[in-house]
Amino acid sequence: MKKEKFYQLQKLSLKTAPTLSTKRLFCIAFFVLCFVINTVYTQHSYQWGALPSLNANYSLKNDWSLNGRLESRILFLTGRSDGLKNRDVNYQLTDFALLGAKKVGLKSRVAGGFLVRVEGNEIIFRLIQQYILVRKMSGIRFAHRIMTDQTFSESEKPDFRLRYRLSTEFALNGESVDPGEFYIKFNNEYLNSTQDLTYDLEIRLVPLLGYSLNDRYKIEAGLDYRVNSFIRGNTRHSYWMNFNFFIDI
Repeated sequence: MKKEKFYQLQKLSLKTAPTLSTKRLFCIAFFVLCFVINTVYTQHSYQWGALPSLNANYSLKNDWSLNGRLESRILFLTGRSDGLKNRDVNYQLTDFALLGAKKVGLKSRVAGGFLVRVEGNEIIFRLIQQYILVRKMSGIRFAHRIMTDQTFSESEKPDFRLRYRLSTEFALNGESVDPGEFYIKFNNEYLNSTQDLTYDLEIRLVPLLGYSLNDRYKIEAGLDYRVNSFIRGNTRHSYWMNFNFFIDI
């Protein structure tokens, strides 16, 4: 009996050790990236602002679901590395997106829909197609998203983009996110865009701290860092304070 208990304890320790070590690595990466963002990328042009959003999910029959997203962009500060700054608070735009998704495998789904952007007096329309694959390992949830979109407006030529995003999420307590618990989420995305035969690449790093209020409501807050136009030598760094609220209807 003593030997059996000893072997059981050994198996339990082997199962839990990778989980703890992996979570520690992600926590370290979280803070290192925040440090890098604030120390390395200090040149060229930059902007600071906020991205509050409301997300609603609705489950349908036969593995179908709907997702609606309302997001606004508010600019607080713009500047350049030569010292020029503009501190005027400026409301920029509001996006409304609606996507329909279908589960096509045990852990994957396809989705499609549209986005309508209101920017000043202009209405911008975007078509969206995406594929999502979710995996869970050692208490960490990995989500791969491949997405294409096409943006159309009266003032600019069509913009075509190919995007890949890797999301990682894990609970700060236990193996899964339970009501009343905090969790960490980290998004890393690469956006390839082509507009009027001009190519650009944007990289996004988004560390977030989330809290599950209950089975239906979650909130997240963090930093949405974006860098683009560095291929053409006119690098722009964007720092957005990200506030997300999620509802399952």
